[in-house]
Amino acid sequence: MSEKHIFFIYFLLISLAITTAITTVSSDIVALKAIKSAINPTTIPSYTCLYSWDFTSDPCSPPHVTHFLCGLSCSGNRVTQLTLDPAGYSGTLSPLVSQLTQLITIDLSDNKFTGPIPGSLSNLPNLQTLILGSNSFSGNIPPTIANLKTLQTLDISHNSLSGSLPTTLTSLTELTRLDLSYNKLTGPIPTLPKNLIQLALKSNSLSGYLQKQSFNELTQLEVIELSQNSLAGTIPGWFFLIPSLQQVNLANNNFTSVEVLKPVNSNLVAVDLGFNDISGYPPVNFPAYPMLASLTLSYNKLRGTIPGEYSKLSRLFLDGNFLIGLASEFFSGKISISGSLGDNCLKKCPVSSELCLKKQKPWSICRQAYHGKLKPKS
Repeated sequence: MSEKHIFFIYFLLISLAITTAITTVSSDIVALKAIKSAINPTTIPSYTCLYSWDFTSDPCSPPHVTHFLCGLSCSGNRVTQLTLDPAGYSGTLSPLVSQLTQLITIDLSDNKFTGPIPGSLSNLPNLQTLILGSNSFSGNIPPTIANLKTLQTLDISHNSLSGSLPTTLTSLTELTRLDLSYNKLTGPIPTLPKNLIQLALKSNSLSGYLQKQSFNELTQLEVIELSQNSLAGTIPGWFFLIPSLQQVNLANNNFTSVEVLKPVNSNLVAVDLGFNDISGYPPVNFPAYPMLASLTLSYNKLRGTIPGEYSKLSRLFLDGNFLIGLASEFFSGKISISGSLGDNCLKKCPVSSELCLKKQKPWSICRQAYHGKLKPKS
């Protein structure tokens, strides 16, 4: 074969390689340019992902030696992941993100994005993970977010979202993890997506009662985090019988009473009902939950005697109530239990015990809590 023929074949192969090179679809490139242009350029240092987005090269064409080093991933000629580094980017999220119609993941967490969450996100038919946590997004949660039928994880925690939870959340039938904690959300808890495994709504201004219809069909729910809200009324007995439930945190609300039914095949491990307004006697059925290891009822308005069955727990926090008696089992030396029984009205709580490190209430306060019916402290 002549040198001329070899050169021709080589040229043909090079030409073929060029013509078959990956070229990102134009709509994706337009979207990426819009996303970068919506960020304040003074918040894009040279060491960051966005700085490497130089559109003189193609976003999806390897090798990424100097441009598009990070921040996105592709499958073929389409962008499938938008995962920005936590570099403190400040700006808004361009509505044109909706043109990245093959996105599976969006993660913009730990930055300084402001403004509303674009309703156009609802036009991403393949989105499975949406993480916008630890930014400064404001406004309402777009009701159209319910159009994301494939969404599995939704985390918009640590922002400044306001308004009520969308009633359309039930349409997110694939959602397993929902975290909207640390926002300014108000109103009641609506009916929740039936396949949730983890629910976190901590530190908002949610109000109203725990309604059974909100938790209907949640047979896979394992973790409920509703602390630091304004939920009120009775914590109903059915709540602790949610089939897969393992951890419950309802601390720092306005609950006034609690019903605890006997369990059936319960997996409940930890319950925190501290810092509410729960009155009455300590619920006797909690120790009947076979897996329960940790119980917190601190700083409520409980009175009476601490049930001896509570000594079966590994961690017990009952401090800050008006309890007047406890069983000797707590200090028999045969059990190992941590926690606190201090700041109550207990006459016999040995200072040598870790459980009794906090002092008990002054007897005058205890007598007042029992309307003067307590005998003088011996």
